[in-house]
Amino acid sequence: MSRKRETNPAPGGGQRLPLLPLKDAVVFPHMVVPLLVGRPASLAAVEESVTSEQPLFLCTQQDPNAEEPAANDMYRIGVAANILQTLRMPDGTLKVVVEGLGRGKIEQFCLGEGVAQVVVKQMRSQSENEQDLKGLMRLTLNLFGEYARLSQRIAPEILMAVENMDDADVLADTMCAYLSLRVDERQQLLEMISVNARLERIAAVLMRENELMEIEKTVRERVREQMERSQRDHYLHEQLKVIHQELGNRDEAGDEFSEIKGMIAKAKMPKEVREKAEKEYTRYERMPLMSPEASVIRTYLEWLCEMPWDKRSKDEIDLKEAKRMLDEDHYGLEKVKERILEFLAVRKLSKGVRGPILCLVGAPGVGKTSLGASVARAMKRKFVRVSLGGVRDEAEIRGHRRTYIGALPGRIVQSMKKAGVKNPVFLLDEVDKMSIDFRGDPSSALLEVLDPQQNKHFSDHYLEVEFDLSEVFFIATANDETEIPYALHDRMEVVRLPGYTQHEKEEIARGFLIPAQIKTSGLKKRHLEVLPEALDTIIQRYTREAGVRELERQLANVCRKIARKVSEGEKKRHAIDETTVYALLGPPIYSAIRSETVPRTGVAVGLAWTQSGGDILLIETSTMKGKGKLSLTGRLGEVMKESAEAAYTFIRAHAKELGVSPDFYKNLDLHVHVPEGAIPKDGPSAGVALIASMLSALTQKAPKSPLAMTGEITLLGRVLPVGGIKEKVMAAHRSGLRHVVLPRENEKDFPDIPQEIRKDFTFTLVDEVSDALAAVFG
Repeated sequence: MSRKRETNPAPGGGQRLPLLPLKDAVVFPHMVVPLLVGRPASLAAVEESVTSEQPLFLCTQQDPNAEEPAANDMYRIGVAANILQTLRMPDGTLKVVVEGLGRGKIEQFCLGEGVAQVVVKQMRSQSENEQDLKGLMRLTLNLFGEYARLSQRIAPEILMAVENMDDADVLADTMCAYLSLRVDERQQLLEMISVNARLERIAAVLMRENELMEIEKTVRERVREQMERSQRDHYLHEQLKVIHQELGNRDEAGDEFSEIKGMIAKAKMPKEVREKAEKEYTRYERMPLMSPEASVIRTYLEWLCEMPWDKRSKDEIDLKEAKRMLDEDHYGLEKVKERILEFLAVRKLSKGVRGPILCLVGAPGVGKTSLGASVARAMKRKFVRVSLGGVRDEAEIRGHRRTYIGALPGRIVQSMKKAGVKNPVFLLDEVDKMSIDFRGDPSSALLEVLDPQQNKHFSDHYLEVEFDLSEVFFIATANDETEIPYALHDRMEVVRLPGYTQHEKEEIARGFLIPAQIKTSGLKKRHLEVLPEALDTIIQRYTREAGVRELERQLANVCRKIARKVSEGEKKRHAIDETTVYALLGPPIYSAIRSETVPRTGVAVGLAWTQSGGDILLIETSTMKGKGKLSLTGRLGEVMKESAEAAYTFIRAHAKELGVSPDFYKNLDLHVHVPEGAIPKDGPSAGVALIASMLSALTQKAPKSPLAMTGEITLLGRVLPVGGIKEKVMAAHRSGLRHVVLPRENEKDFPDIPQEIRKDFTFTLVDEVSDALAAVFG
């Protein structure tokens, strides 16, 4: 049924009109809108409007789910509309085309039986400042044009019609009808009587919508580009695959899936690992090749297949040959070589022995790292080295979990893959330099690696399967044993490498360093000869170290300078003596080790151990008038200060037996000084020298002959053993001393002293302070 009639004017105040509630729509004045009516009450209202030729009042429900809305369920402000056309649909509903006439406000509801009606009061739009209104119209028109361009939902003819509107009220309502807004926002715009306010609100909505559509457009274009690129890559890969197949370049064996499957079959994995690999391979087969997850799984499978699950180096153990190789590469280090040869002997007799875990502790430059390579050469095994200095992330040891982008196995697994066998010599360099932070404790992760009972089942976070490290020969190195965590230290067999003695440095220089530097500098043996006195000067005056790195640098410096002279045309043979060393290397860096050749009152010669070897200490004591104050200078540590206090207390307690006035502390102050005050000194081993120096100053008696002494003292007068005897005796020998007072319990250290040095000395072994003082003063 359709009918067309002239548009009725807007209803006047208090006019009764049929009511048509709208579930989820808001109709604006001046707009023609189709509506679908299906509820009985709504159909009755439409019939009443058509029959009575009255406008229909349209208002929106606050709750769209209410089928029979009450007065409280509807907004009070709506639109009076003329019915232009009706059409009965096959399912019984009615399609109604209405034209909005004007706003109205419900004054009263008449919702009884029959047709629902309301008493409506007309609401007229109001406009304010004309200039503001024109500006708002121009702004909203521009924004609406941009909205139409971005949304692509508004036909060009509608946009043209809107742009030609002169009436601000009609313009605002027309724009509202074409905006995609929520019902509550549309209702707010309908309720605005002020045209200026309505246009301002429309402008704000248009700005918001335009900005959102710009963002949406940018994202859409980015996604489209990515999809097009992915589709293009996939298309090209498929084309390339077909071309290779046509050319016969790729057969079944070269296919990607067949390649991975073949790698799994050849890897000789343990059963559990093979099951894991096959499970991941099944996932990989079902994924598109261009999928990021497929790339991650392929990388994981390649790592599993390339690990040395069943590959070993065959040990060819010849103890004599191994000893020759170790001696060829390193001079001295007898205890370390002995321990390595013991392991090789056990390995030769028992094939099932677990790999040992040695920790070589020593000062820089004594040959810890190079010793690991020599062990591998002697055993004919592969050698891998991992530097742990500065490592502070647990994942460096155990690896990252595969959930992270760019995840990789830890350094242990990476090095095992690099070695290609499961029984290499594995050097963990600088284990004392690891640190702890928020990412974990790498030293704790090493506990499993270095525990012979656990490393058979080492688990890396990336591999997620167990790997057997029990056949690996682990060698760790460290400079400071105290910096190694206790739990880690407990799992290793510590072998301490002492610093090289003067004699050993000379032998290393002649046998290894000088020939190597002559060759490196391009010289021949006929060009250069380093005399013993020159080598002794370089070692004592230009180096001060336990190892030989600085010695090697100084020898390289000498060789470079001689190489320059040879290059400039000098043909003579250069014999390097002490004078030549000073001319080539400049002023000495260190002062020579010297002692008191003539005994002096208040001066005693002590012996000290340092990381660079042994040294002598000249301990000086002076007395002055005072009240018994004891002053200690020379940058002494706490332990050495306590030794001095113990010596002072012993003298006070035994003053009479020692020939000192019992009341000396009442009128004399003692000042003990150890020269070279910039160098820190500490330890208990200077106790004997301290008491001898103090007693010499108090009795004004000098020691009977130039001698050196070392030993810790107690308040009861006992002399306790100390460490570093070999290095201390070597220092005394270099300084020209030939008599040393030692604790009796240090007699066990004599075998460590080279025979050629030991035969030059007179050793006085003491148990009590009185014995030591008798040896010093006679």
